[in-house]
Amino acid sequence: MSGAGAGAAAVAPTPTQEPAGATTGAHAVRGGNVTVDGTTLRYATTGSGSPLVLLHGWPQTSRVWHRVLPALARQHTVITFDLPGLGTSTAPTGGYDKATTARRIRQAVHQLGFTQVALIGHDLGAMVAYNYARDFPTEVTRIGVVESPLPGFGLESFYGISWHFLFNAAAAPIPERIMDNKDVPTYLGMLFDGAQHPEAIDRNAYYRAYSDPAKRTAGYEYYRALKADAADNQANAQAKRLTIPVLAMGAQSVFGPAVAASFRQVAGDVRAVVAPDTGHWIAEENPSFFSACALLFFGPSTGTPASPDLTGCAP
Repeated sequence: MSGAGAGAAAVAPTPTQEPAGATTGAHAVRGGNVTVDGTTLRYATTGSGSPLVLLHGWPQTSRVWHRVLPALARQHTVITFDLPGLGTSTAPTGGYDKATTARRIRQAVHQLGFTQVALIGHDLGAMVAYNYARDFPTEVTRIGVVESPLPGFGLESFYGISWHFLFNAAAAPIPERIMDNKDVPTYLGMLFDGAQHPEAIDRNAYYRAYSDPAKRTAGYEYYRALKADAADNQANAQAKRLTIPVLAMGAQSVFGPAVAASFRQVAGDVRAVVAPDTGHWIAEENPSFFSACALLFFGPSTGTPASPDLTGCAP
C-alpha cells in the first residue's frame, strides 16, 4: 500500500485530545498523565456535574469526542482517555484484552478522584466499557455502547464486512511488516472513506497518531485479543449479567440494531437506538444526534425525546 503519505505530512500537528488550558464551549479543559498498572494514560477533563467517562476505539484517539464535548460538558464532568498504547498513552507490554484494559481505566478513574461513573464507549471502547461495568457493577451507574457488538455475542458475524478485522488480528509480525508509515493514510483512509460523511472525520489527526509503529502494534494487539475476549465474555455473561441501563447505539448504515441485539444477551435493560444519517463514526459524523441522545440517557431524568429517533435514549 502506498501513495497517500505525503499529503498527511504537510498538515500542521493536531493533538489527540483537547490541550490542557483550552476551552470546550464555556468550560476549561484540564489534562495530564496518570500512571496505572503497566502504562501511563493521557487524560483530559472538562465540564461539571456527574462524571461521564468516554472511551474511544480504533483507529482513533480521544480526539474523536471533540465535536460532542461542548454539549456533554454542560451537564457532566467529562473524562476522556487515550486507551493504553494509543494516542499519547504509553504501550503496555501485554494485557490488551478488554477486561485488563477496563481495570487499567478504572485505576485511572480512581486516581482522578472518581469512584462511581457513567461510561460511553465507541468501537473497541464499547467492549472496554462493558467489561468495566460487568466487573465493577457497583461503580457504574449506566453505560452507552456505540457501534460494536460484543466479542462472543455477535461481533464475529461481521468479520466479513471489512478485511481489517482479520488483518489486524493476524499474528505478529505479519501486519507490522506489511504496513509501513507511508501506508497509514491509505489504510485508514480506506476505512474513513466508507463513512456516511467522511468529510467530518478529523482523519489527519488519526493518521499522525498511527504513524508510530508502536501505536500500530498496540492497535493490532487489541484485535489479537478478541478471541480471548469472546471466551471471557461467554464465560461470565450470565453470572455477571448487567442490571444497569445500557444505551446500545448503532449507525443506520453500519451496525444498526445489531448492537442492541448483542448486548441483550448480557444485559437486562437495553435501550436500542439507531443513529440516522451517519456511518460508523457517529460522534464526528452526526454530533448533534449523539449529544442529544447522550444528554437524555445520562440525565436529567426529566428529559423527554424531541424526535422518534431519540425514543430509545430516554432516561
